[in-house]
Amino acid sequence: MPSTRSLAPWRWGLNSGERLPTSISYWCRAVWRFAAGAFGLDRIGESTMKQAGMGMSEPGASEWSPDRRILVNESPAGDVCEKQKLSPTGGEARILAALSMRRDFYEGIAHRRPVDARRHYNNLIQAYFRMLIPEGARVLEVGCGIGDLLAAVKPSHGVGIDFAPTMIQQAHRRHDDKPGLTFLEASAEEFVSRERFDYIILSDLVNDLEDVQGVLENLRKVAHPKTRIVINFFNDYWRPVLELAARHNLKSPTPKHQNWLTVPDMANMLSLAGWEVVKTENKILIPVDAGILERLVNRWVSPLLKFANLSRFVVARPAPWTFPEQQNAEYSCSVIIPSRNEAGNIENAVRRTPDMGLGTEIIFIEGGSSDNTMAEIERVREAYPHRQIRVMQQGGRGKGNAVREAFAEARGDILFILDADLTVPPEELPKFYETARSGHADFVNGVRLVYPMEANAMRFFNMLGNLFFSAMFTWLLGQRIKDTLCGTKVLFREDYLKIAANRKYFGDFDPFGDFDLLFGAARLNMKIVDLPIRYKARTYGDTNIDRWRHGVILLRMVAFAARRLKFIR
Repeated sequence: MPSTRSLAPWRWGLNSGERLPTSISYWCRAVWRFAAGAFGLDRIGESTMKQAGMGMSEPGASEWSPDRRILVNESPAGDVCEKQKLSPTGGEARILAALSMRRDFYEGIAHRRPVDARRHYNNLIQAYFRMLIPEGARVLEVGCGIGDLLAAVKPSHGVGIDFAPTMIQQAHRRHDDKPGLTFLEASAEEFVSRERFDYIILSDLVNDLEDVQGVLENLRKVAHPKTRIVINFFNDYWRPVLELAARHNLKSPTPKHQNWLTVPDMANMLSLAGWEVVKTENKILIPVDAGILERLVNRWVSPLLKFANLSRFVVARPAPWTFPEQQNAEYSCSVIIPSRNEAGNIENAVRRTPDMGLGTEIIFIEGGSSDNTMAEIERVREAYPHRQIRVMQQGGRGKGNAVREAFAEARGDILFILDADLTVPPEELPKFYETARSGHADFVNGVRLVYPMEANAMRFFNMLGNLFFSAMFTWLLGQRIKDTLCGTKVLFREDYLKIAANRKYFGDFDPFGDFDLLFGAARLNMKIVDLPIRYKARTYGDTNIDRWRHGVILLRMVAFAARRLKFIR
């Protein structure tokens, strides 16, 4: 086993005999990378980085053996996981050569992994992955090392793969007492399984891969339409700091040929490989245990200095076109109409709501009206026997409670919220259905702020409030949300049940119903898509929204969500 000293050139990306880079050009490039992020300048082009010696280099002689056997393993769930044999020809020979070199490198440092695993950086990474991945999911970790991260997310069934046999042996020793975990010797390039996973983790791995796009394409084979791939990698602005840390044994050593990808690079390769980015995050300003200073900075300062954080996180889902059978599927629908003092709109709501997909049920949930809303709902149900109309009396108070009660009783595959004031025309609902049905979104959010509105449809201060909350929620959720307060929102019932099951993370704090769904969808990494609609003026009754009193509630909700989504411990 090679000594740490003999591996020094590999650790820093230097030729044998060289010390830490001291050339003016090297440090000029380092300063430029930091300044570019600080001031929003364009990143250095990939070709420029390669010319500067920061890209991947051609690996040396191959140690590939044509007699290398294919491993076939069976997980506790009975699913076969195997290594597919690559042919030693053309580009695959180059990949195999690089794999052999990297395998030897990581085998050489495997003895120090338990010590490196105790570093504070790993604790921070595990905490953030626990926030991104709900407990009880089916999880695959590629490049699992000694298995600590996979164990930390507490999957119902977890498979960890690594190409270094000694790492896998250590993973078994450390985690054999934990149910549901399986560790297999296989590389990211070669792994094949009949199993489909809810989450796939690539933690601090992509900068070490010879063919990132090829690995992402291979992993799509173990994904289903709802799978999320979660990737984190080092910020390239930190490269000089990381090299210093490695020299002084403050960081795990890495091979010479690192990729140093940027977020746009990663998003582009995901797209080429059939994945679609859901959101990106940047975490960790202080990667060492500095007591209260580290906790304060990483919780409160880190979210505000996005460019400077050490670790980049990217969450992606399979692109809709990768599952053509889903794009042709049809679903049943449930349209939920919370109704309080809306007697004059009930019949129009039924008459104008289209029948969609495999059938559409309309659920009126009446919330203690002072007019004859309930009597009108009963009359309309009798007048339209050919429509699937159901009536509920709300047990609690507020629109949010009404939505939760009605969703719990809904039978449709896709759930719709339609405000009874009909300011969002029911004729627009098929657009929402098609966006969800085709797989282009997990969560479809109506947007009133694109098309011109009818006169008196929205008051001036309401408009200002919507624009403010739009900016706040876009930052909070990591996805663009142009209109948070539009009442029309659409999602699959199976996704809603996941939100409901994880509601304890935020609690039942939302009196409106919109934010409970938005926050829950964002935490479960659902793809949220804005759908523009033409907003109409109310034709009957008065709004149930008090813009000042409810505005204060919204501000409190934003502050609460910020602590749970951005300023996390």
